[in-house]
Amino acid sequence: MAIDKKFYLQDADILAPLLLGKILVRRLDNGQEIRCRITETECYLGEEDSACHAHKGRTNRTDIMYSKGGVTYVYLCYGIHNLLNIVTGAEGNPQAVLIRGIEQASGPGRVTKFLQIDRSHNGINLTTGSDIWLEDDGYIPKYITTPRIGIDYAKDEDRNRLWRYLTTSTV
Repeated sequence: MAIDKKFYLQDADILAPLLLGKILVRRLDNGQEIRCRITETECYLGEEDSACHAHKGRTNRTDIMYSKGGVTYVYLCYGIHNLLNIVTGAEGNPQAVLIRGIEQASGPGRVTKFLQIDRSHNGINLTTGSDIWLEDDGYIPKYITTPRIGIDYAKDEDRNRLWRYLTTSTV
């Protein structure tokens, strides 16, 4: 059963570590379900965060980040990789958590490739359990934090935030 909406209304820096160990489920067009445990996340928190896509305000690309938490934000990175984010927090406060790794794939581009997620999956409601959703089986992994990666354009203070979360234990 899909995790309820209330879970996603937390700020990204709170939710990012809580997503570790959750089961990410992707239902393909043929009805097959792929189930993956989340092993790595990274948070992006509002217009004040110079690493966040919404740092420069609301655009067509970032509009979904201003939604109430519990929907997907999928964007194209470097013109090659689709990346899956989970929008979090209150409506009007743009923030999201990037899914950087699952047990079956390390790296956000590999995650979406493995799960067959592309930009057509932008804006999916994670609480309805139709194409993409999360489940909680009670597993809580141990994890470490590190600075986010791939954000050389951000201010030093934002580059140095320990907002990347990686599991250190296995199921």
